[in-house]
Amino acid sequence: MPVPRSLAIRMYLHPAIRTMGGALAFALAFASFSASSAEKATAGKVADEKANGEKASAEKASAQMDNGADRLPQGQDVSDTVIQLAGWVVASKDNQGYPFVIMDKTAAQILVFGGDGRLRGAAPGLFGSGIGDHTAPGVAGLALREIPGRDRTTPAGRYVGGYGPSIDAGRVLWVDYDSAVSMHPTATVPGEKRAERLASPSPDDNRVTHGCINVEPGFYEQIVRPTLEKGGVFYILPEKDSMAETFPEFEQSRAATKGGSGKRARSARR
Repeated sequence: MPVPRSLAIRMYLHPAIRTMGGALAFALAFASFSASSAEKATAGKVADEKANGEKASAEKASAQMDNGADRLPQGQDVSDTVIQLAGWVVASKDNQGYPFVIMDKTAAQILVFGGDGRLRGAAPGLFGSGIGDHTAPGVAGLALREIPGRDRTTPAGRYVGGYGPSIDAGRVLWVDYDSAVSMHPTATVPGEKRAERLASPSPDDNRVTHGCINVEPGFYEQIVRPTLEKGGVFYILPEKDSMAETFPEFEQSRAATKGGSGKRARSARR
């Protein structure tokens, strides 16, 4: 339903999070190292010592992630791109100390991080039924029934969002106010079986909303709301556009790392 706008989770450690913990530690250290190596290419010893210190800090941070609430289906992996993007966000301070969320529409995954870079939780999400990375002009002002199927997209990109008022849904978590995209607990829409889609192990049936992001109510109340109470930064991966178009600074950093070291590196739509 349209939301006109005005101006006890079980805790366990999923294999995907265990894998991500180690990989993210590497990504954090590697991203930090790449940021300094370009400027200190001739100071090998200094750069090595700095990288070792950053790696130790990253490993310490990754160990803290084990306390996060993981709701991802068993056997579902987190992509290398997500891991590397998370590492870059922390290393470059792109989040400016605020909590941040990374969303992978293709895998239907949502990862919530605190401002300290610690992974607070991971869960499946429901996204727009339309395939694409842009918001159609004027779609924010349309009633849900008026939005064409092709325009029911969850836009990709970096957004600074937070809680704010809406006309008839109270206080909502706006991801992108201008395109009327919010994150909220799973909505009950007759005939759409949103709860069942969210609970299924496959991401293939998670494209059903009008553009907003739905998560399981318990995850929202226990992880999303307290972490993002004062706002945060949202990174939504593209599914048609390239990463270079969507996150140019991240891609430039990743390219520089590979080249430099030769190592791996209005109305809310529902």
